Amino acid sequence: MHHSNDHTLRPVSKDTGSVSSFYIHWPFCPYRCHFCPFVALAGQDEHMPEYHKILIQEIETYLKTHPTGPLKTIFFGGGTPSTYPPELLTETLELLADRCGFEQDHEITLEVNPGTVSPTKLAAWKNAGINRLSIGVQSLKDDVLKKLNRHQKAEEVRWLITHAAPLFDNVSVDLIVGLPGVSPTEWREMIASVVTWPIQHVSMYFLTVHEDTQLYYGVTSKTVTLPCDDEVVDLYHETIETFAKAGFDQYEISNFSRAGWHSKHNSVYWQRKPYKGFGLGACSFDGKQRTQNTKNLLKYFEEIRNTGISVLFTEDLSDKQVWLEQLMLGLRQRRGIVVADILEPLTEKEKKEFSKKSQELLNARLVSASEGKMMLTPAGLSVANEVIVKLSCI
Repeated sequence: MHHSNDHTLRPVSKDTGSVSSFYIHWPFCPYRCHFCPFVALAGQDEHMPEYHKILIQEIETYLKTHPTGPLKTIFFGGGTPSTYPPELLTETLELLADRCGFEQDHEITLEVNPGTVSPTKLAAWKNAGINRLSIGVQSLKDDVLKKLNRHQKAEEVRWLITHAAPLFDNVSVDLIVGLPGVSPTEWREMIASVVTWPIQHVSMYFLTVHEDTQLYYGVTSKTVTLPCDDEVVDLYHETIETFAKAGFDQYEISNFSRAGWHSKHNSVYWQRKPYKGFGLGACSFDGKQRTQNTKNLLKYFEEIRNTGISVLFTEDLSDKQVWLEQLMLGLRQRRGIVVADILEPLTEKEKKEFSKKSQELLNARLVSASEGKMMLTPAGLSVANEVIVKLSCI
């Protein structure tokens, strides 16, 4: 794992130079999963060609006003980017290669859902320049996936892993711990299988019940029962150990990689570096200000056609918000926070309070400290939010 740029927690100045990471949103989905909180459109595929055209216009408008040097990371997220027609996706990457170019060790990720892939598509992605696949596995139990309205089968996952590996050196899978209907034994069996796959990276998320999702309505009306928290937390810790033994190092609360294969794009978010998002509902960050594109498809079309820009809202971060993000994102990473940087902007009274709370957390073994850094312990990982709230209430 690369531990360069350990100075990234210093207060960010306004001028952060040009952006070298792009996020591109592809909102179309063949169906909508019950746990999905994202800007995703099911059953609207007829809009794909028009959306692509508008997306290209948005990128071109931005590049006219923001000359951009070589790109380090590009991430196609969704939605289901594996439904982006390959010839159109190729066009987008050709435009970026032509206008910006890519750094030597660049990373171009495509999020992929099993069941939306063919050998032809895999080859087309490889030819287009995609060099990292992020596969939404979630579970290997067909009936569990079906209940969450996720129409994929375990055999499709296995087919995809087998056929992607010869073409892509860098394959990541997403898993969700705590899905309703998955017993601890079944979870362990799945993990034992996953660590033998030809993959370099795993993201493991706790199932989050977002308001206004089908899963939320199921849980509130008691038609869906979630596993109890303690059991899930125990499984999470056990899984971390299994991953470690298999050579997958935890470098962020939810992320594990073989040495040198951490996600370069997600590290941009965690280190609060600037990035630019294109497409429906996409977010951008320039070091001080966050913006989000409109989430309404027809409004997005209209605004880009007219002006080339479609911003739903812009938020200037206060010093307090910047500090909170540094604390929160720093603690989520295994490298932790540089204590001096976190203390720097505080008043004497706040510094005392922060040190007192840090000491309590150290005594409770929820954080550990060494060489001027503080990080979460394994016990602290599963209560990270509570630790962050405690440290930030000063």
